[in-house]
Amino acid sequence: MRITFRRFPDHSSAHSVIERGDGVVYRMKEFTRAGTKLPHDLRHFVVERELGIADGIWGGIAAGMVYTSMDHVQGRRPPHSAERSNELKRAQWQRIMRAELLANLVEAIAMLDAPSGDDIRRLTGAKLSVVPVTEPGADPVDVAAVPPPEVLALAARALRAEAARWARLRVGEELVCEWRFAVPAAVTGAPRAVLRPREAGGRRGPRRTGRRGPWPRTRA
Repeated sequence: MRITFRRFPDHSSAHSVIERGDGVVYRMKEFTRAGTKLPHDLRHFVVERELGIADGIWGGIAAGMVYTSMDHVQGRRPPHSAERSNELKRAQWQRIMRAELLANLVEAIAMLDAPSGDDIRRLTGAKLSVVPVTEPGADPVDVAAVPPPEVLALAARALRAEAARWARLRVGEELVCEWRFAVPAAVTGAPRAVLRPREAGGRRGPRRTGRRGPWPRTRA
């Protein structure tokens, strides 16, 4: 699956283009206005890539989830695709909430200058206070299967690097992301993706170098 993020003029509406492996293309509206700040959905992409989250936002979209922010552009959608999307959302909501939580956590870590392991643990505890715990004494960190501080620190470093790369793009330039594995809902794994900037234009254009409940809210 290929996702293209274009750098739109500041303060304008923005969207990404999703080309699924089955040939169906969607345009997904961005939650935030355009500008030099890393787009919300690109932030998810980077964090899910770095933490090996196969069952988050992008793994779900690759598997057939369609959100209300996604408009069909071209390609024949599979039979009963809406029903499948709804089934996947119901089956995967906990995993989607986890992905949202981890993206928020990594973004918060990325805002710190040289965070220590203790800094990350304190921030993790604060962010995970929203995680529902059903057993007395259970640790939200374990419930949410949060990676260790050193892994979170690496993901935060990667997020800062991609944010800097995005900020350097000129209006009209694009960042192309390849999600290489469409993972079924019940399958776990660690799909990898590659980001690279390219000039605006054709699909093969020249490249530049250079649950409801107390969990965080997600898209519909």
